[in-house]
Amino acid sequence: MTLRTILMAAMLAAAATGPALAQGAPQGGGGMGACREDAQKYCADKTGPDRRACMEANKDKLSDACKAARAARAQGGQ
Repeated sequence: MTLRTILMAAMLAAAATGPALAQGAPQGGGGMGACREDAQKYCADKTGPDRRACMEANKDKLSDACKAARAARAQGGQ
C-alpha cells in the first residue's frame, strides 16, 4: 500500500465515524443527555461542580426528561 492509499483510507474512516460520534446521548432517551439542553439554557457559563450546583439551583425549571434522568441517577440507575 502506498502512503496516499493509507491516508485516503484514514480520511474516509474519520469522515464515516464523525457524524456518529457527534450525535452523543439521545436528548429524550434518558441518561444525563436528557439534561443537555437545560444545562446549555441555564448553566452554559459553568463547568464541573459549578455546573452541577447551577443545575441543582435551577431544578424547578428543568425539563421533565432531565428531572427524570436526575432522579434515576440519584437512585443509582444511571
